[in-house]
Amino acid sequence: MDKNGNEIWLGLDVSTNCIGMCLFINDGTEDGQLVKLTQIVPKVNSKIKGIHSLFEKKKIFKNVMLEEWADVKIDRVIIEEPLLRSNNINTVSTLLRFNGMISDCVYEIFNVVPDFISSYDARLYSFPELLAIRKVAKDGTVYDRKKIIKAIKDNNLVLFGSYQFDIDKKVVMMDKVNSKYPNIDWKLDKNEEIKKENFDACDSLVAVLGFKNKLKYNNVKGEIVDVEELDDKIKYTVNFLDKTYKKQIIF
Repeated sequence: MDKNGNEIWLGLDVSTNCIGMCLFINDGTEDGQLVKLTQIVPKVNSKIKGIHSLFEKKKIFKNVMLEEWADVKIDRVIIEEPLLRSNNINTVSTLLRFNGMISDCVYEIFNVVPDFISSYDARLYSFPELLAIRKVAKDGTVYDRKKIIKAIKDNNLVLFGSYQFDIDKKVVMMDKVNSKYPNIDWKLDKNEEIKKENFDACDSLVAVLGFKNKLKYNNVKGEIVDVEELDDKIKYTVNFLDKTYKKQIIF
């Protein structure tokens, strides 16, 4: 805990190429205190392959944690669960294996059993305004009014519902994080563009924010209320996490 008795949380987004890291103080406020947002890029000799490379990358992670983080009194660790949608079973098993290695490493250093959250729940509970009724199909076809009204009646809210299917969700999440924490010093490449590793760091913060709200509100669901049908649009309100979000679908 910090000097004021607030819990110090560590958020991790784990992949074999980059580990996003977030140090966060849960002080009871809505946004908490973002202390540090960074990442570890564990590079190993290209001649080292397979599971051997995972052990070497774990060693790099552990050394950094011992040198720079071991004195931090971590109370809770939140790790984003790996996405398992790949058709390549080797990719899935590698992600799971490495996530387990990093989880074990965290326990060894901080004596804290990690909590886990899916990327879906992390995004849902950190930025609930992303919930909306979908207007456009995957192929770009706009749903007809009847289908949209049925979706509203069925309370068929989905994440990124107001966006196109091909939207870069990581960019959306970074924009959301920037709106909440405008002073983050993102790492830039030589062309002054955002480095890809920043997305992993961003996801580690989203995991923390999502877990904090999920823990507080205990898996509540969004609910559509106050529907108003007009000639050129449908207005509706989403109630979620003790807040209301005004939405509209324009035809």
